[in-house]
Amino acid sequence: MSDTVLDKQVKTQKTRKRRVDPEIGVSLSWKTLKMQKQLIFMSVPIAIYLIIFNYAPIWGWLMAFQNYRPALSFGKQEWVGLQQFRFLFEDETFMMVLRNTVAMSFINLVLGTVTAIGLALLLNEIKVKFFKRIVQSISYLPHFLSWVIAAGIVATSLSIDDGIVNIVLMKLHLINEPIMWLSEGKYFWGIVGASNVWKEVGWGTIIYLAAITSIDPSLYEAASMDGAKRFQKMRYVTLPGIKATFVILLIMNIGHILDAGFELQYLLGNGLTVDWSQTIDIFVLKYGISMGNYSLATAAGIFKTIVSVVLVFIANYIAKRLGEERLV
Repeated sequence: MSDTVLDKQVKTQKTRKRRVDPEIGVSLSWKTLKMQKQLIFMSVPIAIYLIIFNYAPIWGWLMAFQNYRPALSFGKQEWVGLQQFRFLFEDETFMMVLRNTVAMSFINLVLGTVTAIGLALLLNEIKVKFFKRIVQSISYLPHFLSWVIAAGIVATSLSIDDGIVNIVLMKLHLINEPIMWLSEGKYFWGIVGASNVWKEVGWGTIIYLAAITSIDPSLYEAASMDGAKRFQKMRYVTLPGIKATFVILLIMNIGHILDAGFELQYLLGNGLTVDWSQTIDIFVLKYGISMGNYSLATAAGIFKTIVSVVLVFIANYIAKRLGEERLV
């Protein structure tokens, strides 16, 4: 066999190897694509949506490297390099906003995850289906309220006049007089965390309840035969059974660590709590819309996006090194 023929065979084998998915062994040939044309056609609208609304707007990031003036055309804008980013990180207000965002996101992440898992475990132990559905429905309802309505309910509950929180605490003799919760910055992060738990805990339990239903019932039977009580079953069967779901959701939520929210902080914040209530989203709105500094607002948005992407990859890498479930 000549060297030319041998080279052609090696080249053909390499080409064929590249066309085969190493995990599922499916040949990515035109024949396969033709067989899956229905799936491809179904994915086209989603791909177009992502391109138009998620990727096309990225060209606007160029404003962060310009001294953007709306009256001038794009070609006549003044390019300033990283000046907006340097101003951003030297600005004390942005450092304060970054602190508030990280703190409130961390509180929301911890409280939201713990309460969602806890409620899912408790609901799983309820054997009366009617009562279980009632509890689930009541816990889901706040999720469908807009933050405008939710912020109104929170503000009314914390009112010093007839707010239910002050009334209950005074009845329990925990406080002697009503507290102006929304006028002191030290309470603001806790109020935001508690409000997020009240609004989203029911919705957050859906995935964990679905994960619990996928646990093999024979594991509970084996635990019962070994004399395990309810709490021990939750600890040694249920919690390990939902660990993979927990890790995946944790990785996804870490990517939103700089996404503390906007509506609740904007609606509940006031001049007395401004040092504790402003987030990056409010900072972007303030500089981008109110003050017309679009370049600085875009730089802040780019910083938020890049940090989020980096955190997702770091969390995914750590999960991979620990042998846990991961996104990619």
